[in-house]
Amino acid sequence: MVSEEYMNAYSEVLEILKHISLEEFNKIPKEMIETFKQNANNNYTFKYNPNKTLKQQNVSKRARYIIAILFRDYWATPYQKERIKQKEKYDLHKMEEKLREKYNTDNLFKNKHIQEEQAIETHTELVEYKEQKWYQKLFMKIIRLFKK
Repeated sequence: MVSEEYMNAYSEVLEILKHISLEEFNKIPKEMIETFKQNANNNYTFKYNPNKTLKQQNVSKRARYIIAILFRDYWATPYQKERIKQKEKYDLHKMEEKLREKYNTDNLFKNKHIQEEQAIETHTELVEYKEQKWYQKLFMKIIRLFKK
């Protein structure tokens, strides 16, 4: 089952597609349009104004992603497709670098080693322990007997 978020996005996409040219609309496979129609939320109302941008009309992120995919796959020129692929590749590479840096095993062990050193430093205080003398122990036992 499709989540409500996607159902609303499909409704928004269908409304936006009503405002594109027939030539552009026919480039989208009929199966995809049918999927949008079957999964759209019929109770959700969205009015599209072609004179405003998608952000100005509070179009959901999911709907914007779907429109972007439609553009990339069906409406973009070969030059635009190549630029989009380069941008996606660059973004993926940057994300992988961030993850590699974040989860680098050398850094993980360095941080753990530093934390262990700090823990050892904070718990190395000497505690003076005075053992009671034999006559003090005897005196304490006698006192305990009288308390009962």
